[in-house]
Amino acid sequence: MLATFLYYSALVFEGLIGVFGIRLYEEPRYVVVGDVANRVEIRRYAPRVAAEVDMTDSGRSEREQAFRLLFAYIAGANQATTPDGARIAMTAPVEVRDSQRLAMTAPVQTQDASEALRMRFFLPAKYSMESAPKPRDPRVHVIAIPEETIATLRFSGSVADFTERESELLHLLAGSPWQPTGAPYALTYDAPFTLPFLRRNEAAVGVVNGR
Repeated sequence: MLATFLYYSALVFEGLIGVFGIRLYEEPRYVVVGDVANRVEIRRYAPRVAAEVDMTDSGRSEREQAFRLLFAYIAGANQATTPDGARIAMTAPVEVRDSQRLAMTAPVQTQDASEALRMRFFLPAKYSMESAPKPRDPRVHVIAIPEETIATLRFSGSVADFTERESELLHLLAGSPWQPTGAPYALTYDAPFTLPFLRRNEAAVGVVNGR
């Protein structure tokens, strides 16, 4: 009972200070290996473990359902050894791939057409595929993500800006050595109630150095 109280108290506290753009969440480790036009950051991420959900539509209700499923998983809807499941700390960012939006802007489309929306929570670094609790809901999958290099374009404001920013990211990369390996996607670091001008959002895409 105490563990449950402390877990949700921490989430409430993080949410309250998150209104002002203050983030206490763990983030996946990476090193910066380059930049483009002093606007696009090229990062190399170490291998990671994530929980993900695929939806066949990308409307608001589907996004909310995907988030609820992933949050339920980290809040205890998993097959850990404790009776009420393991409670996993929230991390940032949340990754969202929207094939219906990205198909209009991406030169390469890697997401299956039947999966209109894919949302991921990255697990804290202490978890591996072997130690990560198994989800109780079959719609949630725990996956291993190998080392990867991505390009990111950071901006604040609304999620409504992602389509424009993803196009801008691809335009900036077009004249650089860094070539996209798939479709761009969204990384969000803050809750919807964070003040818009304090939000951290990123348009991102996997890249390789073509020179």
